[in-house]
Amino acid sequence: MKSFNVAAMAVLVVQAAWAAPASAQDAVKIGVITSLSGPGGYLGQDIRDGIALAIQLGGGKLGGVPVQTIVEDDGAKPGQGKQIVDRLLKNDKVKIFTGIVFSNVAGATVPDVLDAGAFYVSPNAGPSTFAGKDCHPNYFVVSWQNDSLHESAGQLANQLGYKSVYLVAANYQAGKDALEGFKRFYKGKVAGESFTRLDQTDFAAEFAQIRAAGPEAVFQFEPGGLGIAFLRQYQQAGLTDKIPMVVAAPSLDAVTLSVVGDAALGVNVTSHWNSDFDNPANKAFVAAWEQAYHRPATYYASQGYDTAMAIGAALKGVGGKLDDANAFRQGMMKADFQSVRGSFRFGPNQHPVQDWYALKAEKGADGKLALVTKSKILSDHGDAYAKECKF
Repeated sequence: MKSFNVAAMAVLVVQAAWAAPASAQDAVKIGVITSLSGPGGYLGQDIRDGIALAIQLGGGKLGGVPVQTIVEDDGAKPGQGKQIVDRLLKNDKVKIFTGIVFSNVAGATVPDVLDAGAFYVSPNAGPSTFAGKDCHPNYFVVSWQNDSLHESAGQLANQLGYKSVYLVAANYQAGKDALEGFKRFYKGKVAGESFTRLDQTDFAAEFAQIRAAGPEAVFQFEPGGLGIAFLRQYQQAGLTDKIPMVVAAPSLDAVTLSVVGDAALGVNVTSHWNSDFDNPANKAFVAAWEQAYHRPATYYASQGYDTAMAIGAALKGVGGKLDDANAFRQGMMKADFQSVRGSFRFGPNQHPVQDWYALKAEKGADGKLALVTKSKILSDHGDAYAKECKF
C-alpha cells in the first residue's frame, strides 16, 4: 500500500474523486448507490469515503485501472434506489455497482443490476434472500451475510453465560435475518422478541416489554441513528446497569459511541473488524482515514475500503476489460487483496468466510471510551445458506 502523505489536501482530493469528468477515457465506471441522508446517512457516507480513499491511495485507480465513480443518494428508499439503478444502466452504461447500506434497498435494486448483466459488489447489505438458492454469479458480498453477523452475537451471549435474552430488531429484511442469525447460535432461552419501525424514535414500549420479561441480557439490532436513540433511551430508562446488552457491529460503532458516550459503557459487541486490529493493511488504512477525514473509522468505512480493493484486484486481473464477465468473476473470487480485517476469502455463494471477534466499550487510561478487541469467537466462519447456492 502506498504511504498517504498529502494530509493538507486529502479531503479535497478524495472528494474530487466523485467529480471525475463524464468524458474520462478508458475509465471503468462504478455506480455507488448509497444512503447519504436520513438517520442512516453517516453509514453511506463512510462507505462512500472508504471507497474514495482506496481510489486516492491508488492514484485515481483501482488495481492500476482508472475508475470513474458515480455517486447517488438512495435516501434509504427502495423505490429511489431502483430509479437510480435504471438510470445508470441505461444512460451511463455502468457495469459495476456497489454502495447499498440497507437490505430493503438491495432487495429492490440488485435484481435489476443482475438482470442487466452487470455486477453488484456489496459493501454492507447481505440479505439471506440472495445468499442461498437465489444466489447469482454476478453478485458478491464483501461485508458479511446478514445472519452470520448476528450468529457471532449469539455465540458471544453463550460465552458470556447469559441464560435468557430478549431480542429487538428493526422490522425489515436485515432485522429478520438478525434475529434468525442470533437464534441459530444462541443456546439459551429467548425471553421475547420485538420488531420496531425503521422510522421509530421512541422505544418506551419495547423497554416495558423487556422489564416484564426479565431477561439476563438484551440483543438489539438498531443500526445508525436508530441505535443512537435506543442506547440513549435505554440508559434514561434505567436499564443500562440492570440488563446488559450484547449486540453485533451495526448497533454500536465508533460514531455511535462518540455520540452516546457512557450510555454505551460495558456493551458487548461482535465484529469482523476493529480499528485496533494489528495487521499492516489495517494500520495503514486507519492512519490514512484519520489523516484524510479527521473522524474515527467505522465498520462501514472499512467495508467500503475493502470493497474497492476487491474490485480493484478483479479489474487488475482483466486489465480493466469487462467484456469477459467470467474472467472478472474469477478475479473477484480470488480475493487477491490484503483485507483490513485480516483473514478473508469468498465462500461458494460469494459471501465472506472470515473471523469474528468480541469487542467491548471501555474507558482507556485517558478516560476516553473506545471499542476494545477482547478475543476471537469464531474462526473461518461462513454462512448457513452457502450450501443452497448452485450456479
